[in-house]
Amino acid sequence: MLHHDFRRFLNALDDLNPAQIEDAQTKIRDLRRKTEAISEIEARTNQEHKCPFCGDERRQKWGRTRTKVQRYRCTGCQKTYSGRTGSAIGRIHRPDLFMMALRDMLGTSAPQSVRKLARRLGLNKYTVWRWRMLVFSIIDSSSAMSFSEIIEADETYQRESRKGSRKWVRHFADPKKVTPPPCPRWEDFTTQGLKMMRGLSKWQLPILTVADRGGARLFRRLPNRKGVTLERAMKPLVPADAVLCSDGANGYKNLAAAGSLEHFVVGSKPSTRVASGCYHIQNVNSLHARYKRFIQPFCGPATKNLSGYIRWLEVRLAGMQPADILQTA
Repeated sequence: MLHHDFRRFLNALDDLNPAQIEDAQTKIRDLRRKTEAISEIEARTNQEHKCPFCGDERRQKWGRTRTKVQRYRCTGCQKTYSGRTGSAIGRIHRPDLFMMALRDMLGTSAPQSVRKLARRLGLNKYTVWRWRMLVFSIIDSSSAMSFSEIIEADETYQRESRKGSRKWVRHFADPKKVTPPPCPRWEDFTTQGLKMMRGLSKWQLPILTVADRGGARLFRRLPNRKGVTLERAMKPLVPADAVLCSDGANGYKNLAAAGSLEHFVVGSKPSTRVASGCYHIQNVNSLHARYKRFIQPFCGPATKNLSGYIRWLEVRLAGMQPADILQTA
């Protein structure tokens, strides 16, 4: 827009009625949101000058994409690309709304459900769900966490959820070739009179939680509750000179005995929660409480996506920002 056209536009604002002013504010707010989202995406391109096809750093500007993202043309292979080419977010048509969904996932307030966020953004709930699964795939590769000095370890549990599972459907479609799954359907507990197991049942999945006094923390889903599984998961996390604090599970005892670790066993009763005045597992118990508050609004996520939710909580606790997600996309 030329300078005199822009001045004419500003002068015309004085003639707008209140309803038109409200519409103009909404339009400007939407344009600003799109511009900020595009700027964050282009910042990723400015840091990576190489062509995603041939690796050549020579390039020239070549217009913009349909979503107004800067397009470049490689001088070497003559192909065009943008900041999203070859990335996990390369085919998202509404980067502005995707950034809003990403900020909702990583914000300081509790994240909204898929349906509430979809209504807020004016999108289909399945679009928001696919975006959330896309973010899960981006943050799935976590860096190795190192622990030292006093290390606390314990497990929390998440009930198994078979949302989206087709096992029983395949069995009913062809019962001769497809055997029934070992786990009954939840409706069978009432229709067939099956006994509902209270407390810790075999359908609850263990989630290992590890923390040290330096602030390092880790959530990891375990395939089962066997002591050898717990020992194998803990072995690469605990150095030889560390002090281990845990409950009396056999996996921790075997790990401490095999590595000659100093091991303090604490209980759940008030008089046994602290050993020798400073050895306890209150930090991991606090992480368990934060996990329960985080996972409760989702009403039991599907077991196949549980690792993504656990990693989501980790990046929230670590304070990861949307720009960090774009850097790893």
